[in-house]
Amino acid sequence: MLVSLKVNGKAASVDVAPNTLLVTAIREHLKLTGTHVGCDTAQCGACTVLVNGRAVKSCNTLAAQHPGAEITTIEGLAKADGTMHPMQAAFKECHGLQCGFCTPGMVLSALDLCQRHPNAGETEIREQLEGNLCRCTGYQNIVKAVQQGQAALAGKP
Repeated sequence: MLVSLKVNGKAASVDVAPNTLLVTAIREHLKLTGTHVGCDTAQCGACTVLVNGRAVKSCNTLAAQHPGAEITTIEGLAKADGTMHPMQAAFKECHGLQCGFCTPGMVLSALDLCQRHPNAGETEIREQLEGNLCRCTGYQNIVKAVQQGQAALAGKP
C-alpha cells in the first residue's frame, strides 16, 4: 500500500506492506537512519519521532496508521546550513549524550515535553523522560540539556 507522509518538511510516499512499522518505513524505505531501533517493544524510546508534533515510539505503530501525517526525525531538526536546533545544541553543550544511541529519541521527546510542559522543572522533566532509556549518562546532564533547550526555546538566555 502507498502511504503519503510529510517527512522533515518534504512530501514522501512509501510503498509498504500493511504491517510495516513506522520505524521500518523511516529507516529502510526513506533511508533516515537517525531514528534508532533499540528494543522493538516500545520500552527504550530510541525510535521516538514526532508525529504531528507529538512524540511517538515508531517501533510500536504502523506506517499505514499515519497517512498524511507530518513526521519529524532527528535529521529534520537542524537547519539546511547545518545549524543545530536549540535542543540539539543544548544536548551538545551540556554533554547530555555519551554513546549517542538514545540521543535522537531523547531530543525529540524533549521537544514534545517542552511544548506540552514549557515550565517543567527537574522532577517533571525526569518523569516525562521515563520512556526514554539511557544506559550511559545517569540522566543528570540530559536533564540539564532539556532545561537549557527549554530556556532557549522560550527565548530566555
